[in-house]
Amino acid sequence: MPKMKTKSGAKKRFRLTASGKVKISPAFKRHNLRKRSQSMKRKARGPEMATPMDARSIKKRFFPYA
Repeated sequence: MPKMKTKSGAKKRFRLTASGKVKISPAFKRHNLRKRSQSMKRKARGPEMATPMDARSIKKRFFPYA
């Protein structure tokens, strides 16, 4: 059997840490930033970890060998 492929959209949006957690970048930081409050932009800085429930579905659906 050939190897299963990872979803290419997931490769661009999620990273897996060494301990198996799913690292994501916060939403709403691409454009129209003048509308957003300063505190919202500050909180969305840097990477975040996905919640355990989301991480489980992300791994199951998009990363076949995770």
